[in-house]
This record gives sequence, structure tokens and C-alpha cells, in this order.
Amino acid sequence: MTDPMSRHTRMTESTTSIAAMEAASSRPKDLAGDKAQRIVDAMRASVARRGAAGSTFDHVAREAGVSRGLLHYYFGTKERLLVEVVRRDSDLRIAALDAALAGAHSAEDFIEALVRSLEDLLDHDPDVVSLWFELFNAARRNEEIAAEVAELSRRTRERVAAQLQAKHEEGVIALRDEPEAVASVIFCLGDGLSMRLLLEPDRDARATLRAAMTAGRALLT
Repeated sequence: MTDPMSRHTRMTESTTSIAAMEAASSRPKDLAGDKAQRIVDAMRASVARRGAAGSTFDHVAREAGVSRGLLHYYFGTKERLLVEVVRRDSDLRIAALDAALAGAHSAEDFIEALVRSLEDLLDHDPDVVSLWFELFNAARRNEEIAAEVAELSRRTRERVAAQLQAKHEEGVIALRDEPEAVASVIFCLGDGLSMRLLLEPDRDARATLRAAMTAGRALLT
């Protein structure tokens, strides 16, 4: 007769082994290397051309010059890779915006820094706007990516909110509501403007940007 305790021990060891393997596979890999960066760059370019749905691991691996298995090793799923693309873009953009906002000495300086950031994005890197909307659509259908997007949004909102709070305490701006609430509205303005301006690239946007600046002043002065 099989010893119940022995069977229980084997089952426990098996379950522990499976859990350990799952934990190991979910640990973030080192993404600082050249190959990981090439994969992220290739995914970024592919989504801009084909959209998220059309950007398969085969496409990305071929364009990055790596094996398909390496994409699975670093990112596991296409959704995680898409999140990493947007995360890197966002970190670069927010770091640049942080530096610009830190140098603001008046509410007008602050607002102009926000507008310049938007104009630079639309002039030199409009693909990142497409990436964000692709990511939003994917998040509507995938809980994993939705959680990643929520975390990414939280981090960027909190960083801008910290700048708003610091400038409020310096007397540079006069916040009309909670810093995170104001940051959220600023992002909403930027998201909506970027989409509209990209949809109508030949339209003179100067009046629209002036109206956006007026809305910003209502929040910051």
C-alpha cells in the first residue's frame, strides 16, 4: 500500500517545483543589453507600420536580427513587449519634460514647456501616439496588459504631479486642484490634442494650441 504521507510529500514537492518554475519565468529579465534594445526598437517600428495585431514575433525577430526564442525569453508575450516599448518611450519623454518643467520660473514658462513637449512629439516622433492608442486598445481586451498600462499611467502621472507640487510650493504656479488631478487633466489635453492634430495634419493648429494654453492657465494660475 502506498504511504499517504509519502504521496503527499511528492505532491507537495511537485507543486513547489512548478511554482518555482513559474516564478522564475515571471521574473523580469535584464533588458539593458543590446539584443533587448534591438527587439524593443524593432517592435516599435513594426507597430508603427503594421499595428499591434500585425506585429508578430516572427516579424520582430527577423527585423531585430535575433531568434524568435529570444523574444520569448526576454518578454514572454507580445503584450509585455508592447508595454516595454511604451514604457521606454514614456521614460524618455517624461525625463525630458521633467528637465523642461524644472527650469520654469513662471506659469507661462510651465505652460510653454508643456506645449513645446507636445509639438516636439508630433513633429519628430508621432509614432509614439499610435503606440499609446494601440496599447489602450490592447488593454481593453487583455487583463495583463491593462494592469501594466495602469501602472505605467500611475508612474507618469505621479512624476508630473510631483513637479506641479514643487512649482506650487515655489510660488511659480497656483494649483486649482490636487496635483494628481491636474496632472491627469493635462495628460487628457495632450492625448486629445495629439490625436486630433495627427488626424488633420494640414490644419492650422495655432488657435487650438492657444485654446489649450488658456485651459492650462485655468488650472495653474
